[in-house]
Amino acid sequence: MVALARPIDVAGAARAAPHLGASGLSIAYAARGRRQTVLHDVDIEIPRGAFVSLIGASGCGKSTLLKAFAGLVEPAAGTIEVAGLTPREAVKRRLVGLVFQDATLLPWKSLLDNTSFLLEIADKALGRRAARARAHDMLRLVGLEGAADKRPGQLSGGMRQRAAIARALTLDPEILLMDEPFGALDAITREAMSLSLLDIWERTGKTIVLVTHSIDEAILLSSEVHVMGLRPARIVETLAVELPRPRGEQSYGDPRFGVLEQRLRAQLLHSHAHRGDER
Repeated sequence: MVALARPIDVAGAARAAPHLGASGLSIAYAARGRRQTVLHDVDIEIPRGAFVSLIGASGCGKSTLLKAFAGLVEPAAGTIEVAGLTPREAVKRRLVGLVFQDATLLPWKSLLDNTSFLLEIADKALGRRAARARAHDMLRLVGLEGAADKRPGQLSGGMRQRAAIARALTLDPEILLMDEPFGALDAITREAMSLSLLDIWERTGKTIVLVTHSIDEAILLSSEVHVMGLRPARIVETLAVELPRPRGEQSYGDPRFGVLEQRLRAQLLHSHAHRGDER
């Protein structure tokens, strides 16, 4: 059965040690014989059980920061911790799950097999039957238990993304890192997926870090929104989203939603203006 968590006390979580954190984090790549700084002097703390969004102009380092938390890129300077460990050690211990924009499901496998195969590889002692039982529970959690025998080509884009989330949750990570997972979906499907993700977060208590370009999505889902800017790529503002929970379609009508929307839009327009100066 799916283990359900109590609603998250974000205020209480904020007083505890951060679940993910970076201090003075800088990341640089070598490109065409030059060293290009992608992130510069980033400080961030994310409480356990929080839902946090990273938003900013393209090229501001949102995905790079997410990859740093996943141990996929190495810092040039500064420190980064995930659940008190180095990112690579946290990933090795299956504390981190990843969901990308492309669901990357294997087209020849059923949805159930796609959802279970990472767990089967990661824990060979578990056995195929137990791994598939866990996968079936996660498909139920995301509302796809009726599609377990279907192949990816028979599913809509939203269903494939829900399957990708179920696959990540099958490993039972403490932390879910999501890089623009709904970016390729139409507006109505995207909103439905946002509400589905909000439900999953409320029921599981995972710490979620979401990269998004959608202002409404960031506000609706998050306890905090970190706005990233350019020149250099860094966090320029952190906004607390103090809308009541549970949230849903009614949250869009809250006057505080409009205030946060205007502030985020102003910050993003400012970042885009700076990006234009660089050309």
